[in-house]
Parts: sequence; C-alpha cells; structure tokens
Amino acid sequence: MNHAEGLSVLKFSRKHLWAAALGLVFISAALLGPGAAMAQGPDLVFRKSTVFKLLTPNDKLAVYGIDDPIVEGVACHYTVPEKGGIAGMFGVAEERAEVSLACRQFGPIRFTEKSDQGDVVFRERRSLIFKRMQIVRGCDPKRNVLVYMAYTDRLIEGSPQNSTSTVPIMPWGGDPAPKCAEFIRD
Repeated sequence: MNHAEGLSVLKFSRKHLWAAALGLVFISAALLGPGAAMAQGPDLVFRKSTVFKLLTPNDKLAVYGIDDPIVEGVACHYTVPEKGGIAGMFGVAEERAEVSLACRQFGPIRFTEKSDQGDVVFRERRSLIFKRMQIVRGCDPKRNVLVYMAYTDRLIEGSPQNSTSTVPIMPWGGDPAPKCAEFIRD
C-alpha cells in the first residue's frame, strides 16, 4: 500500500466514524425519549394510568414540577398526557398538545435578573423532532401579577390549546412585595 492509498483509507474511515457517531446520537435520543436531552429536567411528581395496554406501557397523565429559573419563590406544576404503546415505550410517539398549568408563590419572591415579556421558563420536546411544549412568563404591571402560559407549537403550526396561571406577588413574612414591572426589560 502506497502513501496515497493509506490517506484515502484514513479519510474513508473518518467519514464512516462520524456517520456512526451521528447515528448513535439519533438512536440514543429515540430510545431514551424526548426528555432525555434536557440537562436539568422537571421533577416528576406522579403518573396516573388512563388507558390500559396489555403488553406495552399504558397511556398516562404525568404531573411535573418546575421552579422559575429567575423568579425565586415561584413554582409551577403542569400535567401532560404521555402515550404508551410501542411508540411511547421507545420515546418516538408524538405526544398530544394538551397541557394544564398551575403556578404559585411558595416563599418570598426575588427576581435574580431582568427578563422580557413572554420569556421562556421551561421548554420540552413533545415529539422526536417537530413538537415542543413551552411555559412562558409575563408581568401584568397594573396588578403586580406574574402570568404564566403553557402552549405547544410545531415546526409548521402550533396548537391553539393553552393554559394560563397567575401568581399575585404578595408580601412574605416581613419582606415587602417586589414590583414585577421593575424587572421587565423595555
């Protein structure tokens, strides 16, 4: 084997190595499910079966909890349907767009940074590629209320189904209530 043939074999091997690595990433994502790629996911509170399936996982409703990443003292809980069956078992099922949302103040509210109206608090894929569920935050300055909205969108079109929850900012202990309008970027 001469030097030129050796280089072409090396190029051929690198190309196949990259293709294999990329294939492993896609297969891992498919097998581990849509939430596996998130570094810091929501806390699963509980699941309740809604549809019995004999040999594969049941369809379920799952309740998750998240803390607002920049508003200390606020937590949100949301419920989403999770498909069972073979597609659900391998994490490739396209999940339904329905989501319910409830957010509450559980301690003194402190803003750690400024944000824009409609900033994303949490985002989760609801299908292998095209659909995602988002929870966004806004401020109603007239009432000093944080407004959270959950909705699902797709690459082409979103769903009009949504859920909204409000958190009136109240004093806690001896701490006065901050004004959310002071933490919204203009």
